[in-house]
Amino acid sequence: MIPCPMPRTILVADDDPHIRQLLVFALGKAGLDTIEAEDGEAVLASVARATPDLIVLDINMPRMDGIEACRRLRATSDVPILFLSSRDDEIDRVLGIELGADDYVTKPFSPREVAARVMAILRRTAARPPAAAELAHPLVHGRLTLDADGWQASWAGTPVALTATEFGILRTLAAMPSKVFSREAIIDRLHGPGFAITDRTIDSHVRNLRAKFAAVGADDVIETRAGIGYRLGLCGGG
Repeated sequence: MIPCPMPRTILVADDDPHIRQLLVFALGKAGLDTIEAEDGEAVLASVARATPDLIVLDINMPRMDGIEACRRLRATSDVPILFLSSRDDEIDRVLGIELGADDYVTKPFSPREVAARVMAILRRTAARPPAAAELAHPLVHGRLTLDADGWQASWAGTPVALTATEFGILRTLAAMPSKVFSREAIIDRLHGPGFAITDRTIDSHVRNLRAKFAAVGADDVIETRAGIGYRLGLCGGG
């Protein structure tokens, strides 16, 4: 593994001190600085003091689990997150991705694999342009409005609550409303090339988006092009 060329700080959060020790050692060998947390509350307190470059976040922790910690972090931060879980459960994986996690590893794992995943995420996020640069001002398309700075979506002035991934998909489509995006292209825009989630996960996010907007009277937010992918719909613009 090529050591990290610049100082990066990784927050390792797991209630098992042995696992933390293994990960701290592997990440240190990769040239990364580390800090530790034993539960979700300690994660939030640590991030409040200083935001790390990435968080390795165990799902099953006492007091506050990783899912809830991620949910709270995503309300104010886009710090990269790598989830750890003792279960190879698709529900956990999909929920983690919906909340905005960048990758997912199941236990038992190789500490070297986790370190390699961390390095890959750091490379992707370093190459990814900031979200604000992609959409510096609120974007209006028909009755749809997207505020990238506030991660807020609305339809004809009515707020629509979206997950980080749902907002990212809609922002990707809205940035180029005439373009049809394949599912693979959407994944690449959200997470960078080589991110391992399935087409079915993107379809699930699109179904959720359509259902949320249908609840406020919108039935033409996302258009499906059979055999190709998705693009932004007319959004009530006629």
